[in-house]
Amino acid sequence: MERASRLLILMLALIAWGSAGAAPRVVTSIAPIHNLVHGVMEGVAEPVRLVPPGASPHTYRLRPSDMRRLHEADVAVWIGPEMETFLVRPLATAPEDLVRVSLMEDADLIVHPRREGGLWEHRPHADGDAHGHGHPEEDHDRDVDTHVWLSPENAVRITRHVAGVLAQADPQNAQRYRANRDRILAELQALDAQLAQRLAPVDDRPFIVFHDAYQYFERHYGLSPAGSITLDPSRSVGARRIHEIRERIRGAGALCVFVEPQFEPDLVHTLVEGTDARTGVLDPLGAALPPGVESYYRLLRDLADHLVDCLSRDGADGGR
Repeated sequence: MERASRLLILMLALIAWGSAGAAPRVVTSIAPIHNLVHGVMEGVAEPVRLVPPGASPHTYRLRPSDMRRLHEADVAVWIGPEMETFLVRPLATAPEDLVRVSLMEDADLIVHPRREGGLWEHRPHADGDAHGHGHPEEDHDRDVDTHVWLSPENAVRITRHVAGVLAQADPQNAQRYRANRDRILAELQALDAQLAQRLAPVDDRPFIVFHDAYQYFERHYGLSPAGSITLDPSRSVGARRIHEIRERIRGAGALCVFVEPQFEPDLVHTLVEGTDARTGVLDPLGAALPPGVESYYRLLRDLADHLVDCLSRDGADGGR
């Protein structure tokens, strides 16, 4: 009897020790945020990503398995209600002890207002010239551009904030989170310098994108976007808009028109027909890349490579 009691006490102690040592269960929304969080948690645990490859955060709906993961999680990291509207109600009804990290509100991010009209004049800006920092609810009607992850400076701020949240939630692994944070920040700094050098030769060459998803990347590197094909990627592009964009391609001397992987390229071929513009592909999410912080770096490299490749082709030299 005494031996059985001792065994029971030992088992309870082991269970308690295992619970105390367990890493927090973390869920994230979209691929770029997941990859940064994955990097911070490297060597501790892997976060769960809710939005699968090929799905849009603007239109996604949680599956029952997603709801279960959310309700079992200790920490949830998302951009905010302006981007992942599908998470607003589930997060409101999630357990009270869930740590909710809304990056747009909590991470002191650089934020820019959403551009109007889809046709823009080039005005070079750096990230430091942003409309505001953090707390976008203070901006006019919360009308902000939510593609914040495409600024390397915002990636730094996200990494710092997430590492701090996890260190507080999981003190036993705080040193690992901080070490991962410092490594990621150093790698981001090196990558940023490389991309700035790579993009400099084409920074004054105008181009058209499919939808206005790249403002943070464009501003950070001083690029020259001339407009976007669509104001709302969930809606088809009408004849009037096609005419406006064709006129913009000619009027701005746009050298390239970029489509996105999830959209059919036929429309882009129609737009560039009879103009000197070429076509290319830009992917703002990198959703098909494998999980990990290296995929975040690759997302930015791919954007730079595709821009330089299209804007530097033979015949583009006249743009300088």
